[in-house]
Amino acid sequence: MQSDQDLQIKAESRHLGFGPSGPTPDAPPWNSAIAVAVWVASVMLVVFLPTLLLLPYLFSQMGGVMDQGKIVEIATKDPISVLIQVAAILPVHLLTLAIAWWVVTKFRKFPFRETLGWQTGGMRWWHYLVILAGFVSIMLVVGSLVPEQENDLLRILKSSKWALYTVAFLAVFTAPLVEEVVYRGVLYSAFQRSFGKVAAVVLVTFLFALVHVPQYYPSYSTIFLLTLLSLILTMIRLRTGNLLPCIILHTIFNAFQSLLLIAEPYLNVPGTVPVEPTIILHLLK
Repeated sequence: MQSDQDLQIKAESRHLGFGPSGPTPDAPPWNSAIAVAVWVASVMLVVFLPTLLLLPYLFSQMGGVMDQGKIVEIATKDPISVLIQVAAILPVHLLTLAIAWWVVTKFRKFPFRETLGWQTGGMRWWHYLVILAGFVSIMLVVGSLVPEQENDLLRILKSSKWALYTVAFLAVFTAPLVEEVVYRGVLYSAFQRSFGKVAAVVLVTFLFALVHVPQYYPSYSTIFLLTLLSLILTMIRLRTGNLLPCIILHTIFNAFQSLLLIAEPYLNVPGTVPVEPTIILHLLK
């Protein structure tokens, strides 16, 4: 006996031209225009929401005098101000995920995970470790040739311990899911159907790197590594036909980076080579 939900999915699938089992990761129920709209919404949220949530604190510190120079100084150098902006990324991620859920499910007409691809696609546990080890090796070589330059993320991490811990939490528990759903989920699924798989890989890799440039500029080595990792994740989406492996690898990499950053003060002891924070990639879209 089929449930009412199953019958509804099949009816909607027939109406939209899908197979009897409904949409798949490579035949999604949204087009490229909608996918780009989701991406734009995610960028706008990360640009404007932290500033909006920071305004009450700014007003309390300004004493009624609106001076642009002082506003910039408080927003970029005051530890509490920096922490507020970092913590604001949590509602940004939740709102972005809600928008993506609405698009992917067509407001509960299709299952979220199955539509994006929630299978391993042939990936084994040791595949993730091999990829991680290979990428870390490349990261070490690139870092030795082109040292990381001061950038906005490093300034955030150095502002306070609470900012560091908040960044680490978001990088592990929300960023991998949200970013993979937007880029390798919503964007890639639509692009590969509209423009082909090669073009989809190029476009998704480029867009993912592009939105991170302001965060890491002028650290060109970090931007290069970010682009490379984006390419690796997108190729995994292409190879497996599923989003889940991308989320797993993204989470593993961010967890590895977060542990290094939290441990960094304890690893720098007199008489040793300092351990510099490298890249917690893809926290802010």
